[in-house]
Amino acid sequence: MKSSERLVVAMSLLWSLAAVGGENWPCFRGPTRQGESQAKGLPLEWDLVKEGGKGLKWKTEIPGEGHSSPIVWGDRIFVTTATEGGAGAEVLCVSAEDGKVLWRTKVFTQETARKETRNTYATPTPVTDGKRVYALFGSGGVAALDFEGKVEWVFREYRFYSRHGLGSSPVLEDGMLVIPWDWSTDPDKEGADKERVGWQLPWDRSFVFALRAEDGKQAWKTMRGSSRISHITPNMWTDESGRRVVVSAAGDVVQGFDLKSGELLWTADNPGEGITPSVMIAEGLVIQANGFGGADSVRAFRLAGAKGKLPETAMAWEQDKNPPKLPSMIHAAPNLYCVTEGGMAWCAKTATGEVVWRERLGGTYAASPILADGKIYITGDDGVTAVIEAAESFKVLARNPLGENVQASPAVWNDHLLIRGEKHLFCIGK
Repeated sequence: MKSSERLVVAMSLLWSLAAVGGENWPCFRGPTRQGESQAKGLPLEWDLVKEGGKGLKWKTEIPGEGHSSPIVWGDRIFVTTATEGGAGAEVLCVSAEDGKVLWRTKVFTQETARKETRNTYATPTPVTDGKRVYALFGSGGVAALDFEGKVEWVFREYRFYSRHGLGSSPVLEDGMLVIPWDWSTDPDKEGADKERVGWQLPWDRSFVFALRAEDGKQAWKTMRGSSRISHITPNMWTDESGRRVVVSAAGDVVQGFDLKSGELLWTADNPGEGITPSVMIAEGLVIQANGFGGADSVRAFRLAGAKGKLPETAMAWEQDKNPPKLPSMIHAAPNLYCVTEGGMAWCAKTATGEVVWRERLGGTYAASPILADGKIYITGDDGVTAVIEAAESFKVLARNPLGENVQASPAVWNDHLLIRGEKHLFCIGK
């Protein structure tokens, strides 16, 4: 097992030991940031449409609008939302046991700039270290709250504008809150002739920055170089020297930054803009889909020895049929699993990209799937969760209706699923 893979396992165990009765789900896509859960006994079948709500433990109304996923620490669930037509940036804490709202805090009033209709002003998923909850909102404002809902600090030095709105979530490690800032020109402020710059036309003004979790002060800020907009949540990797590296992708690039200093260590070309799937790291590779106006593919780059501008030979493989543009990928060794926004599912060998199977799942998808106990849970826009085997043959084990539209990715609490719908947070389990 490689050092980076050992660290992922160790991180997962650490989060698990810290939780009360099970693993924590502290950020977007859980403890490994890749949608993997150690939980056993997650529900296989439920039906919340029929009278009686088979499989429902509780459901709680969430005010406002948001596509951020719930996160979990112990018996507390945290979720963000945008009220007051998007201007009210709020964080809620919900009891995992009974769904009761323990507190609700408005952290600031934000600007409601342009966004796509499928996006919201509370799309980034918050993150927690067990001390504070850190939340990022559509205007680019960041807030840290303690577990009682008191705001400890706010960072609003940068104003975010993108043709699509803000979609990427922050990552937190070793006291550093890392945020990608993949924006574009605002035609209302810079002129209509600049509308495509940073969006369809590359520019050099996007960056990645880190705030100190303790006080919200900026620790570093590093420019990307030539890139375009995206909504990609970064991941973490350990290089051969033991250095922790933030692996962050944007339109046209996949890059590595030193966690402590912010130094840009390496860059790989990955043409396309407006892409959403988060960074996948598996079997010594960084695997990333690319976006519109680009290669229209999934590319895998070798991480060993990554330095400077990576040559074409650093690309291990490329799969150019049915790349996902919204849902993130799942790794269950030795395979990689993907579902596209149009409902095409496929499985490929992680090491080579060779397709094992490709089948139509049906429906449309924005949420990212999760993996638990050899099963992959894939929630569609219509709220129906398909459960398939993580195997080298395509098998649908169940299709479970929720009765509410869904854009947010699921989370796990003990042996329960947490699914945020259009209006409610659902806890599903025995």
